[in-house]
Amino acid sequence: MNKYQLIILPAVFSLLLTIHSYSQVWISDQGNGTYKSPVLHADYSDPDVCRAGNDFYMTASSFNCVPGLPVLHSKDLMNWTLINYALPKLSYAEGFDKPQHGKGVWAPCIRYHKGEFYIYFPDPDHGIYMIKTNDPAGVWSEPVLVKGGKGLIDPSPLWDDDGKVYLTYAFAGSRAGIKSLLMVCSMNEEGTRTLDDDVIVFDGHDEHPTIEGPKFHKRNGYYYIFAPAGGVSTGWQLVLRSKNVFGPYEHRVVMDQGTTKINGPHQGAWVELDNGENWFFHFQDKGAYGRIVHLQPMVWKNDWPVIGEDKKNTGKGEPVSVHKKPNVGKTYPKSSPPESDEFNDNTVGLQWQWHANPQPYWAYPMPLRGQLRLFAYPLPEGFKNFWDAPNLLLQKLPAPAFQATTKITFTPRFEGEKTGLIVMGRDYAYVSVRNKDGKLRISQVVCANADKAGEEAEYGEMVLKTSTFYLRIKVVGDALCEFSYSEDGKNFKNIGQPFKAREGMWIGAKVGLFCTSEKKTNDAGNADVDWFRVEKIN
Repeated sequence: MNKYQLIILPAVFSLLLTIHSYSQVWISDQGNGTYKSPVLHADYSDPDVCRAGNDFYMTASSFNCVPGLPVLHSKDLMNWTLINYALPKLSYAEGFDKPQHGKGVWAPCIRYHKGEFYIYFPDPDHGIYMIKTNDPAGVWSEPVLVKGGKGLIDPSPLWDDDGKVYLTYAFAGSRAGIKSLLMVCSMNEEGTRTLDDDVIVFDGHDEHPTIEGPKFHKRNGYYYIFAPAGGVSTGWQLVLRSKNVFGPYEHRVVMDQGTTKINGPHQGAWVELDNGENWFFHFQDKGAYGRIVHLQPMVWKNDWPVIGEDKKNTGKGEPVSVHKKPNVGKTYPKSSPPESDEFNDNTVGLQWQWHANPQPYWAYPMPLRGQLRLFAYPLPEGFKNFWDAPNLLLQKLPAPAFQATTKITFTPRFEGEKTGLIVMGRDYAYVSVRNKDGKLRISQVVCANADKAGEEAEYGEMVLKTSTFYLRIKVVGDALCEFSYSEDGKNFKNIGQPFKAREGMWIGAKVGLFCTSEKKTNDAGNADVDWFRVEKIN
């Protein structure tokens, strides 16, 4: 291959990605006037959606992952593009320079009000925060603490017709010591501070335990609180309504799993179109794949919402898997959050997140070379396994089945430096190349119960003949993973043993890259990643 081919071929692949700017492994839009649900087969946990004119914006929980609070955009509710993160770093509190699994940003709420976009989000260890912007794809304000306190979660604001502002929220029993309660309180006009008039508007202990995730709305003179109950993977959608913002509220179950395989339809966002169509987003807990996002049709009957398909005409629906697409007036191109990355830009793709606030010596793009350079960052002191490693560059699993391949050139400078391709969760596995005894050695490593200080086990070690190599993972149904490698990019050899991915702490398993060293040095080695490509399995 001559130098011109080396330049042209990556450019051609990049062009193809531009032409086909949607996932090759999962797309909801069927191209025939219907969509399949989930609309996002990826871990956008606790999704919330708002409408601004003809545009729709979604955000979701991000926990300890950085950047946080993803912002997605759509014109038709089916095709979504990841456009930004509202929190570039978790800077509102200390401690996030190290992995804080399951902590950080829990279920947020996004709203559009008088030309501004607001996100209210909870950190269960600190309280409820608010950020805002005029441009969801631009810079968001610094977080403002609206209401401090441990265990305050799932906030949702409401701007009433008379100018008053209210907030509903719930409790995390792990922090607050109480749960299954929904609260309402007033806020100041700016929505930056609660006014300490909190009341309990619903107690779910008897009929609807673990009620949480409330979303506040007003319609036809009724105040509505949409809230799931019964648990993340086993629950149902409840709706409360009242003529008074502080209650009393009557309630009704408006959707449950029914006869479908879509378990525990949880959290949710109601969106109304100009033509009167109503739609509802919720997630389904799918284990290692995370909390995937479904879209349901919704209708109003006697001032009660019915979500999904009401087969028995009881006022309670069940989720649909295929449905006529939302009527937004025109057809828009297929789109999806990014997956593959050629590393040709000054920044990495928006799909990538770290497990902690990044340090400036973890990674740098090299756009003139079309590569991302990962530096061999030392493992944490007292290292047990990668559960405590902050410098894992990861993205969500995008589909039930796919393969991810990466091309890497490894330049180690010290014994023990290594780089690799990892599937990360409470259990994890990776294929890595390590500098050992002056040679590059490839192997598979598996760790069970990483969150409980489980030990790593190594399989299939052998010597590589080249410092440029290709690593691949195939993921098939039920999150079963198979690792392989190649020295020429054509002939791949399996390595190690099959591995079943497992979810992380409140998040799905993730796939990505790393480069580490056993100790700190004054001139760390590096891995230059040429590309990372997500494709259909051949």
